[in-house]
Amino acid sequence: MRVEQGVDLREWPVWTPEDPAATRRGRLRTVIAAAVFLVFLVRSVVQEWGLPVGSRVALVAVACVYVASYLLTLYLAPLHGRLVRSLSIGWLYLAGAAFALVTADPSDLALLSYAVAAGIILLPLRWGVLLGVLTTLSVMAGTWLVDGAVDWRDTFVLLMMTAGLVTVTQLIRTVNQLRTAHDRIRVLAVADERSRLARDMHDVLGHSLTTITVKTGLARRILESGADPARALTELRDAERLSRQALGEIRATVSGYRRPSLAAELAGVHEALRAADITAVLPQAVDDVAEELREPFSYVLREGITNVIRHSGANRCEVRLGPRCLEIRDDGRPTNGVAAGTGLTGLTERMAAVGGRLTAEPLPGKGFRLCAEA
Repeated sequence: MRVEQGVDLREWPVWTPEDPAATRRGRLRTVIAAAVFLVFLVRSVVQEWGLPVGSRVALVAVACVYVASYLLTLYLAPLHGRLVRSLSIGWLYLAGAAFALVTADPSDLALLSYAVAAGIILLPLRWGVLLGVLTTLSVMAGTWLVDGAVDWRDTFVLLMMTAGLVTVTQLIRTVNQLRTAHDRIRVLAVADERSRLARDMHDVLGHSLTTITVKTGLARRILESGADPARALTELRDAERLSRQALGEIRATVSGYRRPSLAAELAGVHEALRAADITAVLPQAVDDVAEELREPFSYVLREGITNVIRHSGANRCEVRLGPRCLEIRDDGRPTNGVAAGTGLTGLTERMAAVGGRLTAEPLPGKGFRLCAEA
């Protein structure tokens, strides 16, 4: 996955927060902040008030159009697409140039800075920088052609305004990106926690309830036959112990502190297979298994044996352990395929997290094989 560094200068700014009211407030704050800088335009109107009456009327009219267009562009254009924004910026340039044309003062071309500011805010930053540079060159050329000398003061102000506004705009967009990324990370974290909880609850409850069901069923059959009440009581005590153990595991799973033990799971598997009347061929120790694989192998062992007891109808089950592999084989009913349910999906995710893979496949003739390796 490629990670974008900083703000893309070619990216069009987008105003699409989930809260429409926040959008309106943000655009309104932009308009209010922009209105403060209109004092320079008002000052130019005052300075040119000595023009003839007709020129003063035209000057006021053009200034009002320029101001209204500037503020409406900042408030409304963010809601529209690229064409409307581009046309709005173009109109601002026409209104600004008309103002300088009415005053016949080339230095008033510096008031095109409002159009530049709107371009930096509404267009990709690369375009905004280009507009600022071209506008500065236009002011330099206009003052040189009319006055015979470049107005370096206005040129410097326009350059500094462009650089400052580009920097601030880039900073604002970066902060917005960070907020968006933070919100996305929060959503992904919640989804990941839900997935972990669902996977762990399935692993805990599936095996524990299956074993409890097998043991209580065995106790019921013993009591119904009247064969050995003492053994039935033993099975019931085991079922009670398992239910208490499952309750503790559920609490640990919810709190996120549950860490299964491969040795403990192996002992539980022996009990579960014995209660289900399935011959178990199990390894004697887990010392050879890599330390980082013992936890995922514990889940694979638990889920695999649970499936053997619940679905296979097997008489024999064999578990093989290696340093980086775990294999479960049974001699159960023939099957045509494998349905990837919640359990196998969760195991696949667990093995992928440690760079491993899970293989679930029917054996030739009859039986099933579940293999986890890394």
